[in-house]
Amino acid sequence: MIDWDSIDTVLLDMDGTLLDLYFDNYFWTEHLPRIYADKHKLSETSSSEHLLRLFSEGQGTLAWYCIDHWSEQLNLDIPALKREMQHMISLRPHALEFLQQLHQSDRDVVMVTNAHRKTLDIKMDNVDITQWFDRIVVSHDFNAPKEEQAFWHKLQALHPFDPARTLLIDDTESVLHSAREYGVAHLLTLLQPDSRRQKRIDTDYPGIHHFDEIMPGGSL
Repeated sequence: MIDWDSIDTVLLDMDGTLLDLYFDNYFWTEHLPRIYADKHKLSETSSSEHLLRLFSEGQGTLAWYCIDHWSEQLNLDIPALKREMQHMISLRPHALEFLQQLHQSDRDVVMVTNAHRKTLDIKMDNVDITQWFDRIVVSHDFNAPKEEQAFWHKLQALHPFDPARTLLIDDTESVLHSAREYGVAHLLTLLQPDSRRQKRIDTDYPGIHHFDEIMPGGSL
């Protein structure tokens, strides 16, 4: 599926790519609605419906990914609530081995995430994989999410790469669309970002189930 001889730079998403998206889906769609319902004396159904309406607005924007924004909107300490549940954060199968093999090659390996830096810190406190990257890039530092072309231009300025020899692996297709528009030639998605949800069948990009399907092997 991947001609590793054609890849110099590997850009990797975090949530739903390297980490199981189950934690995030559970937190936002099950745990948080219960907390919000208790705080506002609502039924869990009413709470879930209300939050779903809020969360459906602005998806793909920087604010949508910002836990400080949601702390303010909901009057809840989202980072603290996430830390209470951080034991549920886990790597996807074969992700660590994949990162180690990439690290042993001469390729540039960069994490590119829309997660807020506070979220990144919470995740890495529980599953620290930072040592396997040449750089960690948080879209909030660029003031632009990966869905926007500004992100890719700022990434290029910070960490120069040849789009024609770059692989992006991301579970969000709107991000892959944006990368394709910028000129990133090698694009791959995940077929089951959340291990508790059904495998996706129709994707616009080639997909893998686990990283053992695309191990790079030795060095360049």
